[in-house]
Amino acid sequence: MREKHIEFSVGLLVVLSFFAIIFLCMKVAGDKYHFVSDEGSYQVFSYFNNIGNLKIGAPVRASGVLVGRVNNITLDVKSYQAKVELSINKQYSFSQDTSASILTMGILGEQYIGLQQGGDTDNLQPGDTISVTNSAVVIEELLNKIVVNFLGQIRK
Repeated sequence: MREKHIEFSVGLLVVLSFFAIIFLCMKVAGDKYHFVSDEGSYQVFSYFNNIGNLKIGAPVRASGVLVGRVNNITLDVKSYQAKVELSINKQYSFSQDTSASILTMGILGEQYIGLQQGGDTDNLQPGDTISVTNSAVVIEELLNKIVVNFLGQIRK
């Protein structure tokens, strides 16, 4: 009888550990898996010269709050800019002069789209384009500028 009790306890511990690991993985991933449904969202577009390492499914945030996701990324063959489709939750509305920037969480973290609300009274409509954009900062280019500037200061 004692052996069955030990086997049951070990089995229960394994099952609880499995669910605890799943829970912790979801917690670490944060809101990455809370996708905005197509029914509860509207699509807008933005064009960037450089998207860096932005990926489909990346968060779209306003003031740090998750308001949507990157739905699609394509290359516009006319302008040779990256065309980014954003899926914005319908509960959030943004003005026509809203700006979109590609930002990074931390120094080397995940890239996301940051929206900065403008002052226009007209709101973005489904299919509209956010015309004011700021491309991703490429770390290599930034470091190269710092090194060149530093070497220039040493030579003086």
